[in-house]
Amino acid sequence: MNTVLQIGAGGVGGVVAHKLAMNRGVFTKIILASKTLSKVQKIAENIRKKGLGEIICENVNADDIAALVSLINKYKPTVVINVALPYQDLTIMQACLETKTHYIDTANYEHPDTAKFEYKEQWAFNPAYKEAQIFGLLGCGFDPGVTNIFCAYAQKHYFDEIYSIDILDCNAGDHGYAFATNFNPEINLREVSSKGKYWENGKWIETQPMEIMQVWPYPEIGEKDSYLLYHEELESLVKNIRGLRRIRFFMTFSQNYLNHMRCLQNIGMLRIDEIDHNGTKIIPIQFLKTLLPDPSSLAGRTKGKTNIGCYMQGTKNGIEKTIYIYNVCDHQDCYEEVNAQAISYTTGVPAMIGAKLICEGKWGTKVSGPGVFNMEELDPDPFMEELNAQGLPWQIIEK
Repeated sequence: MNTVLQIGAGGVGGVVAHKLAMNRGVFTKIILASKTLSKVQKIAENIRKKGLGEIICENVNADDIAALVSLINKYKPTVVINVALPYQDLTIMQACLETKTHYIDTANYEHPDTAKFEYKEQWAFNPAYKEAQIFGLLGCGFDPGVTNIFCAYAQKHYFDEIYSIDILDCNAGDHGYAFATNFNPEINLREVSSKGKYWENGKWIETQPMEIMQVWPYPEIGEKDSYLLYHEELESLVKNIRGLRRIRFFMTFSQNYLNHMRCLQNIGMLRIDEIDHNGTKIIPIQFLKTLLPDPSSLAGRTKGKTNIGCYMQGTKNGIEKTIYIYNVCDHQDCYEEVNAQAISYTTGVPAMIGAKLICEGKWGTKVSGPGVFNMEELDPDPFMEELNAQGLPWQIIEK
């Protein structure tokens, strides 16, 4: 008998709520909270129409620690799933600490006034979480999340040392819009327009945005231009993968997307600082967000597939080998199941799996002890089993 509190009702939040409802044997009471109550109610109605039972709807401001504490104390959940904005990670983590409640998120903290993300502020909670005897799970989405688990699984079963990892993220879906982002436009455009970075031979190497490109043959999709970005899972994987010499992250973008992004950047629409507009203070990228299609509106009209995986090279018993672990997800299949496109689906399903493993005692304080953890620090086997069972089957190519 487990109660779960989910904070956030965007595209990913809709997936998480649906998948929680599909696992009623574990999650007997589900509370969905957001600053916008109408979003919560719409998700709850969709779940009800699918015959998946009732969801309790609540309104909460995720920036308000006192309000979060009050909500958590009202329902006393086993775990809080944070799929709100990355800006709100610290307030929700603090509320979980004050109520001694387990915590999960899908993306690491990003300061609203600085276009970068890092785990430093979240890792700083580790001593307090240990003292409170609670479990904090960071980055339990797909990338980060499943990509970390793929690396941990390969390290456990296929390698003595992994010396090279390329994380490869391809979205070959077509939504029909001239320009749109597949997740929160503000977060997406800040991430993509920032300088790239990768780790090699013990140091970080910075690149200009989109400076490094490779063509990669994605199974079930084909060859796609893939551009080097800095992505958050790199920060933790360099600490936890044995023998690592280089790790990089690549994502596919069409020339149409890149042309639009560069134009918006050139005219200042991606700025994150305040400007004066006719006597009103606005932040250009937040204004742009209101003009672009809501990512949740892409569900139903997006066709095609995603392929996200890890290409790893290393040694086992002194012999060099290569492993490529990946998942292929179909946008239309996701919409049919949970009214979402594949980008939301691949992020939301892992968040539910993380909560499920904590509630079942397969992960958590009784297994790893209390504290704050990244995904690759945990036993990957039960998570890999759940991926196959919950709609994200994976494939391995071994050379």
